[in-house]
Amino acid sequence: MLLYANGVRYLKEKRDQLIVQGSILAMAGIITKIIGFIYRIPMANMLGEQGNGIYSVSFGIYNVALTLSSYSLPLALSKLVSSRLGKNEPKNAFILFKRAFFFALIAGACAFSVLFFGAEWLEALYSRTGLAHPLKVLAPTAFIVALLGVFRGYFQGHSTMVPTALSQILEQIVNAVVSILATFFFIKAYEGAPDIAARGAAGATVGTLAGAFGALVMLTLFFTGKLASIKKDVKSDTSVPESKRRTYYDIVTTMIPIILSQSIYQIGFTVDDLLYGNIMATKGIEDAVVSAEQGVFNTQYTQLINLPIAIATALAASALPSVVKLFVKGLHKEKNEKITSVIKLTSVITIPCAVGLAVLSEPLISTLFPSLVDFREIAVKLLVYGSSACVFYSIATVTTSVLQGNNRMRLPVINSFISFAIHVAAVFLMLKYTDLSVYALLIGDITFPLVICVLNIISLKKHTGYTVEFKRCFLLPLFLSGIMGGVAFLTNFGLGFIIPNKVIRLGVSFVAAIAVYGLSVLKTNVFTDDEILDLPAGGKILKLKNKLK
Repeated sequence: MLLYANGVRYLKEKRDQLIVQGSILAMAGIITKIIGFIYRIPMANMLGEQGNGIYSVSFGIYNVALTLSSYSLPLALSKLVSSRLGKNEPKNAFILFKRAFFFALIAGACAFSVLFFGAEWLEALYSRTGLAHPLKVLAPTAFIVALLGVFRGYFQGHSTMVPTALSQILEQIVNAVVSILATFFFIKAYEGAPDIAARGAAGATVGTLAGAFGALVMLTLFFTGKLASIKKDVKSDTSVPESKRRTYYDIVTTMIPIILSQSIYQIGFTVDDLLYGNIMATKGIEDAVVSAEQGVFNTQYTQLINLPIAIATALAASALPSVVKLFVKGLHKEKNEKITSVIKLTSVITIPCAVGLAVLSEPLISTLFPSLVDFREIAVKLLVYGSSACVFYSIATVTTSVLQGNNRMRLPVINSFISFAIHVAAVFLMLKYTDLSVYALLIGDITFPLVICVLNIISLKKHTGYTVEFKRCFLLPLFLSGIMGGVAFLTNFGLGFIIPNKVIRLGVSFVAAIAVYGLSVLKTNVFTDDEILDLPAGGKILKLKNKLK
């Protein structure tokens, strides 16, 4: 009986540890996304629409290179290291780390070579004058990030997320400071030059390089401090060392499904840039106008919808490990309840954000991007018509993770490929044969995640028996968000007669909307008491809910 009690206590402690570590990484993800959102605003205003267009296209290419070479390394390595440690084989875990480091050197060098030596070729391919300048700055960054992935994956495999979390925060802080300063000085240095927009974009990417290097230094120092302890564990391990063939086979086969699931999104974004630049050029649209419209779409629109996506998926990700555990234990009823709470949490965050972005689009755009005035009307319309994309991207990401947590690894990849094929064909036809211009990209940005959502939900029903509760997960949050949107609009409109300052009106409208929505969510019992307790600061939220009864 005592042995059973100790076993239960051990499992509970392990579960609690996983939840804590997952929450640490989720919170770090939220913090870094918020920092990224904040620093991009002054940087975007300095770059101008054309500079933003060049910057965003270069980053789309860079992200594809990273996805194919190194973005999958942390997750793959953490799974492999964790499995070795689970079998009490620290020696093989360390061997795996060393061989993964060599693998990262090769992958990083390949990414560097493509971006640096192929910069001019990529500039011609994307029909984007000046693109080579930021790509050459991002090239060494790709090499550094590949090495970063090995350190992060190794530590995460030891079930400690603190090094990864701290390094991500440091990376983003350095990135923010250096990006703003470098953008300013590059634009100042090349003032009057014909390629000033491209030079400014190159300056903006210097911060990405500096941030990655700072994070690598931090993790190297942290690893050095732990090296003596690691070597002690390795020395005491009597297990048989793995062969190189086995190690590299495991690395590659573990990375491939992750690459396939992650690369679709990144490739989709950069294919849009590729199609837009080339097709608009064939229609005789000036290069500067094409860059400016891409800058509006990829900066003023995409930046605003990405923030709620990042927050929602980070919070949901912290709850997903428990879905995996319930699946492994065969507790299907409890697993389905957890899936419902994760999807519901995602929609409760993103649906009001989508409504708020649409209702307050004009004051948001004019307040955050005061220097970007030439294409402001387009930016506002993009946000009004396209804010729903943040809901679909978030639900697509979460349902993909849920399917993978149910050991259905291939289904999300297949669904993403189907949606990608439809997306590319639709965007190409709209750009080629209509005058929709940048709005073709918007339609594609909405339908791409929407198709994935539909296919994932069908797959969940067919292969796991789970049925999404549309009323609780979507309809009720949508109804409450509609009320919130009305409050935000009327508050902002009414204050316009007494408060001339647009920023103050926006701030008051924002606070009023959050207060009304938050209280209505608690009063209408969108979440059960148990679901509230699973949320960050759940105990305090539950106390507030009880006071409102």
